[in-house]
Amino acid sequence: MKTKTAIQLSDHFTYGRLLRFCFPSIVMMVFTSIYGVVDGLFISNFVGKTPFAAINLIMPFVMLFGGVGFMIGTGGSALVAKTLGEGDKERANRYFSMMILLTVLAGVLISAVGMIFMKPVALFLGADSEMLQDCVIYGRTSIAFTTAFMLQNTFQSFLITAERPKLGLVCTVAAGVTNMALDALFIIVFHWGVVGAALATGLSQCVGGVVPLCYFLSKKNTSLLRLVKTRLEAKPIIKACANGASEMVSNITSSVVAALYNFQLLKYAGQNGVAAYGVLMYAQFIFVAIFIGLSMGGAPIVGFHYGAQNIDELKNMLRKNTVLSGCLGISMAVVSFAFAPYLSAVFVGYDAELLAMTTAAFRITSLGFIFTGFNIFSSSFFTALNNGAVSAAISFLRTFVFKLSAVLLLPVLLGGVSGIWWAEVTAECAAFLLSIIFLFACRKKYRYF
Repeated sequence: MKTKTAIQLSDHFTYGRLLRFCFPSIVMMVFTSIYGVVDGLFISNFVGKTPFAAINLIMPFVMLFGGVGFMIGTGGSALVAKTLGEGDKERANRYFSMMILLTVLAGVLISAVGMIFMKPVALFLGADSEMLQDCVIYGRTSIAFTTAFMLQNTFQSFLITAERPKLGLVCTVAAGVTNMALDALFIIVFHWGVVGAALATGLSQCVGGVVPLCYFLSKKNTSLLRLVKTRLEAKPIIKACANGASEMVSNITSSVVAALYNFQLLKYAGQNGVAAYGVLMYAQFIFVAIFIGLSMGGAPIVGFHYGAQNIDELKNMLRKNTVLSGCLGISMAVVSFAFAPYLSAVFVGYDAELLAMTTAAFRITSLGFIFTGFNIFSSSFFTALNNGAVSAAISFLRTFVFKLSAVLLLPVLLGGVSGIWWAEVTAECAAFLLSIIFLFACRKKYRYF
């Protein structure tokens, strides 16, 4: 039963209430990001630099498919939240159940295809004879758990919409602890190397994906949503996927750009460059997870009030999220710049040359955090308004066009590897300006200011 103090989507949100509601989502995303970070930490320190570079090379392909879960979760939860705001709970439950069924079917298909093509993909991404075997073993083991990974990503959004963000937090923390414990067991005790890291992550994803599934199937479920008998319907699926396409676009383009970064780094800095970029990715997973968690927590609130046509609350959510994103961005930039040497040393402290390169890269890319939070929120805000086109445009231009252009041009203009590190900052600045343009262009349609 919900207590009188339980926060509901229909509430008016002060800064304190918004942070309390979003806090489980923020912690949830941080723990989700820890999966890859812990794998990298254990492999780099206990297996070696070459296996570490290998998993960083194949990681973009493995992470690519998690974006399908985010697409279904964010787009589906926006549709479901809007439907709840319109007062049609029965239809909302049908849509919710439909999205979960779609996630399971897509996950099984992706696992089968991914395992078959893992070796050709590793070769295409530039794996040499030293890295190839580790790439294939890690990739195939990881992708076998894609259904659980996608379910976990999907439920992260729906648990917030169901007004159960704390349950999402509990599941994700349990999954994160499972991952860390199994990494230590499989890598340090059993000496299973990269396959141990992949197994640890996959089994922890089962915790994060299966536990929420059992909850929504349980008779003790008292949330806004429950799983019911349903069938796949083209119209709501297309609408949800189109609306959530920004998250899928972001995942796909980030994976493609990460592969291009690795190509450029192999050209300008060799394996050390790929390893340094791996450390940056792991650190960014955690920092960016805070922004994603804030946006993910606020999106169902925006969707609900949009469905209910509560314009004042749309204005309130835009204003408060903008302020919070800006404050967090500046704080994270300062922290990451100051602690760059120490964070880098956790991963590559055993190699002085690699540590120096990673620290320099870390300090340059940390400046981008000033704008990252606002850019992520802007895309999420339009997804919650069921405007998938604008949301996808922001994500696509930010994560693909701007970064792709910068990583190709800046190494030439700035003379080497430093240009690759400045590409992140340049892309975030450009996306910041773009987000402001879209918010002003759509203000009359949604009346949020």
